Amino acid sequence: MEHTPFRAMPGASLPAAYLTAETSSFIDFLRVQAPHLLPGGNSLGIDEPVRARQLADLSQQVPHGTTIVAVTFNGGVLIAGDRRATSGNLIAQRDMEKVYVTDAYSAVGIAGTAGLAVEMVRIYQVELSHYEKLEGVSLSLDAKTNKLAAMVRGNLEAAMQGLAALPLFVGFDVDADDPARAGRIVSYDVVGGRYEERAGFHGVGSGSLFARSALKKLWDPEATEDAAIHMAVEALYDAADDDSATGGPDLARKIYPSIVTITAAEGAVHLSDDKAAEVAEAVVTARTSQPRG
Repeated sequence: MEHTPFRAMPGASLPAAYLTAETSSFIDFLRVQAPHLLPGGNSLGIDEPVRARQLADLSQQVPHGTTIVAVTFNGGVLIAGDRRATSGNLIAQRDMEKVYVTDAYSAVGIAGTAGLAVEMVRIYQVELSHYEKLEGVSLSLDAKTNKLAAMVRGNLEAAMQGLAALPLFVGFDVDADDPARAGRIVSYDVVGGRYEERAGFHGVGSGSLFARSALKKLWDPEATEDAAIHMAVEALYDAADDDSATGGPDLARKIYPSIVTITAAEGAVHLSDDKAAEVAEAVVTARTSQPRG
C-alpha cells in the first residue's frame, strides 16, 4: 500500500523524538514524551492528596460497564458484552459499546470504570498498530497479552481509589498446532496479573458470576460458531436476570449484545446487528415459554 509522506507546515518542525524510532512501542514513546496521556497519568497537574480524594469521590459517580463473557468454540473464540452502563443506581447509558477489535486476530471487552477502560483499549489498539507498522509483523499472542497487562498495572493508582478498569482479552493463536483449539481467553486483575482461562469460557463484571454459571452448563468444546454465539447471549440474559447493572436484550429499542468472533479464515469480526438481533430475539422468545431456563 502506498503511503503519502508527512509534510510539516511551512516554518514548523517536529521534535527529534518524533522522527527517530528508538522503540517500536507506542506506550514507551508516550511514557517519555507525554506521560500524562497514559491511563492513570495525572493530566490535570493536581496535588496527589487532593487528586486521591477526588478520585474516591468520582468512583461513586462515573459510569461503570458490565458484563463481558468469552467463549471458545471449534475453530475460534468469541467475546460478547451487554450494553448497559450504570452510575450508582441509575442507568447512565443503554447502548454503550464494550467490545472492541484490537487487531486482526484479537479483541478486548471492558468492565469497570467506563471512561478509563475505553481510553485504555484505544491506546492499546494504537500500540498494536504502531508495532506492526514499524516492525512489519504483528506481536505474538503472548506479547499482546503482556502489553495489556502492563497497561492495567499502569492504572493501579486509580484502581486503588475505586476506579478500576478491567479488560478481558480474546485472541486466535495463528501459530497453534491445532487450529480447532487456537482460541485463547486471558483475564486480568487490578494489579496487572494475567491469567489464561483454560476452561473454555470466562466472564468479568458485576454479572459475571451468573454468566459463568450459565456457561458451565452450556459450554461445549465442539460447538460451532453459531452455537457459541447463542451460548454467549444466553449467559448474558442470565446475568441480566439477576444483576441490575447488566442490561438484557432490549427488543423495543433494538439494543442487542455486542459480539466479536475470531477465526483463522475471517480474523476478528463484529457480528452484524441483524445477526445479533436474530439470536437475541430467539433467546427472549425461548425464555417467554420457559422463563426459568
